[in-house]
Amino acid sequence: MLLKPNLKLDKITDITYEMLKRRNITSLLLDVDNTLSTHHGMVLCAGLEEWLKYMKDNGINLLILSNSKKKRVEPFAEKIGLPFISLGLKPLFTGFARGRKRLNVGRKNLAIVGDQIFTDTLGGNFYGINTILLTPIKPESSLRFKIKRRLEKAVYKIYKIEDMKE
Repeated sequence: MLLKPNLKLDKITDITYEMLKRRNITSLLLDVDNTLSTHHGMVLCAGLEEWLKYMKDNGINLLILSNSKKKRVEPFAEKIGLPFISLGLKPLFTGFARGRKRLNVGRKNLAIVGDQIFTDTLGGNFYGINTILLTPIKPESSLRFKIKRRLEKAVYKIYKIEDMKE
């Protein structure tokens, strides 16, 4: 069940401190594109600034883990005041391990939050951390992403993945 997330939610702001506390999650690795902003965008998704403050105020450690290059991730991370790892190589374990080490947290207390089954969910499950899959903010237009999203729809059906409400 490497492709099935522990949680499936619509958007980042649907994640609550209480939800994380029930699962003993103290730290989050956050994808950027189509999770915190649109693909290659710099505009924050609605409510993100308040959500980040809410998480920090409740002691949740946050770190951006992105497959994008530093020139994409660094300005975004600076904008929202978070540390980051670029070129995370998800779904390979390398970025997850680097993120876990930087956050100084055990696997059971760590979750990856992202919009892609084949990078975020697969990689997180393979590495042995919690996985939170979000609905992409905005559909991508490239052929590569259209194919990837079509494959993801098949996975949704196979594993009966749907938004979870708590």
